[in-house]
Amino acid sequence: MTQTPSPTWTAAGGETSLRQIAYDRIEDLLNWGRLRPGQIISQRALVEMTGVTLGSVREAIPRFEAEGLLQTVPQRGLMVPSLDVVFVREAYQMRRLIELGTVPDLCERLEKSVVQGWIDWHLAARARLAEGDTDDLSGFLRDFQLFDWQMHSQMVEAMENKLISNVYRVTAIKIRMAAQSRVRVTRQNATRVISEHLDFLTPLLQGRCDATTQALSRHINQSLTLALGGTVPT
Repeated sequence: MTQTPSPTWTAAGGETSLRQIAYDRIEDLLNWGRLRPGQIISQRALVEMTGVTLGSVREAIPRFEAEGLLQTVPQRGLMVPSLDVVFVREAYQMRRLIELGTVPDLCERLEKSVVQGWIDWHLAARARLAEGDTDDLSGFLRDFQLFDWQMHSQMVEAMENKLISNVYRVTAIKIRMAAQSRVRVTRQNATRVISEHLDFLTPLLQGRCDATTQALSRHINQSLTLALGGTVPT
């Protein structure tokens, strides 16, 4: 379904440029698996899918190419990178370096009220899943994914390093591409992820950095196993 075109903004006025809008909408297609690994797509097809102008799509493409998220194939169009083992392992290696590296900053800078809010959200979500109180399960699982992505991004932002945050953003897109292709988000998977999150959020609230690092490392290992097509205990 074509999205409603956004109004024209100008970067000089402090608003979002058309190029940035195009970038954000193509990024969204990658995040949610609407652009699949190995898929060939034309620029005009991206225009139809995003509702932005052809010129803004063309301006956004070099950034995606530089970030390794799209590749130009002469005479064919644009290709979404294939999910080979190297692609997945490199993305998760970068994720590990960044997320584990942010734990000292989380312990030092992150407000306890923020961590408590995350814990409360997870406890409420787990209770809803356990009770079957999810009339719109697909909507709930989508909201859960968004919360997951935003929470991990906020954790990295605790480092207050724009360069690292941007590298992590690109890495996260690659990881989501793998997850959308390999992992089916279900009630059972959401329950498992909630437990893994609570395993590192609880010691983080208590200021136990070593325990936080160990639990976060296990969570990343589990995610990598699934992204590579393996299975993990439930």
